[in-house]
Amino acid sequence: MKTSRILSRAAAALALAGAAGTAAAHPGHAEGLAAGLAHPFLGLDHLLAMLAVGLWSARALPAERRWQGPAVFVAAMLAAALAALAGVALPGVEIAIAASVMLCGVLVAQGRALGTNTGLALVALAALAHGLAHGAEAPAGGFALYAAGFVAATAALHGAGLVLAVRAQRLPALAWTVTGAALGAGGLAMLAARI
Repeated sequence: MKTSRILSRAAAALALAGAAGTAAAHPGHAEGLAAGLAHPFLGLDHLLAMLAVGLWSARALPAERRWQGPAVFVAAMLAAALAALAGVALPGVEIAIAASVMLCGVLVAQGRALGTNTGLALVALAALAHGLAHGAEAPAGGFALYAAGFVAATAALHGAGLVLAVRAQRLPALAWTVTGAALGAGGLAMLAARI
């Protein structure tokens, strides 16, 4: 099957999944490394945002700088998780997470058009919402192992997005626009369900 068909079908699946409103975002978390590893795979909002950061990084950044999107996301997410663990709380974090999926869709659709620094700043902004949720809902004990798990899983999802995007580099701009729009639609559906 052609890569363009795979990407088109993936975009449609993302939109449908987001529209289903099943992103059971952040129920209570178990302790330990395994719980942290599982967490980004259990909420559609996290899954879509992490993959999108990898997609955007491969599409918008030069090959030698592709690592920066995931690195910025992970660093900002971890900093926000630590801040939340220390008691920093902001209202509307779940809404911000849904909005971050929409933002990631815009990043994928726009590619290089936004510029590297603007794109990286938006990646960091998206990561802050996810990190605040991770820290606020962290298990009572064993935060270090839990954090190591969600950081590793996040990096793995970024890597999957990078690999997919590198393989799809030659696709026309329209395919990327459709993929970004599907991500954005998924985020919009999550946002509507949370308001």
